[in-house]
Parts: sequence; C-alpha cells; structure tokens
Amino acid sequence: MGALLLALVFVASLAGFCALSLAMDRHSEDVFGRGSTPGPWRRWLQLGGAALLCVSLGASLQAAGSGIGWVLWLGALTVAALATVGLLGYAPRRFHWIASAAAAVALLGLLACLLLAA
Repeated sequence: MGALLLALVFVASLAGFCALSLAMDRHSEDVFGRGSTPGPWRRWLQLGGAALLCVSLGASLQAAGSGIGWVLWLGALTVAALATVGLLGYAPRRFHWIASAAAAVALLGLLACLLLAA
C-alpha cells in the first residue's frame, strides 16, 4: 500500500499541475493551437487541478505521516512541476494525452487506496 500511495502522490501532483496549466490561455494555445482558450472549462480545470493537488497532499500525509509527509509532498510538487514544464516545452501536442492519462491513473489510484483501506 505504501508504494501505491507514493505513486499516487506524484501522479496526482502531475495531473494537478497539468490541469492548472491548461486553464491558462498561453498554455492552452501551446497545446491546442493558436486562438484556443479554455473558455468555460477554465473554472473546472482550476478546481480539478486544486483537488488533485489536495489528493496528492492527503496521500503524502497518509504514506509518510505528518512529519515527513509535508517534505515528501513538496518534493513531489517540485518534480511534477518540472515534468509539466518539460512536457509543455518539448511535447506540447502530446501534453493533453499525458495529462488525461495522469488524471485517470490518479483517480484509479485513489479508488484503489480507498478500497484497500476499507
């Protein structure tokens, strides 16, 4: 269960940062083409990104406790932010597919953690 939680920390952080970056006009244009903005999806992307970062925090605190969990979470945020920047810079056309896959894996991991804890 510990390895599943650690994977969930990173994947949820990555999916959260991807959602937050797609909520910005500039990054949305980089990924979907010129003139493309998130429009009505902006608020949902922001809420989803924030929720995924909260899931990441919860998994981090559950995996490592309240002392080390915060440090683990900040490290995962750093790595996920660097991965998001790298994806936007080097693979912008594949960005939304990777972001969708990360979100799906994060939600499946959360479901698995909840089922294993019960």
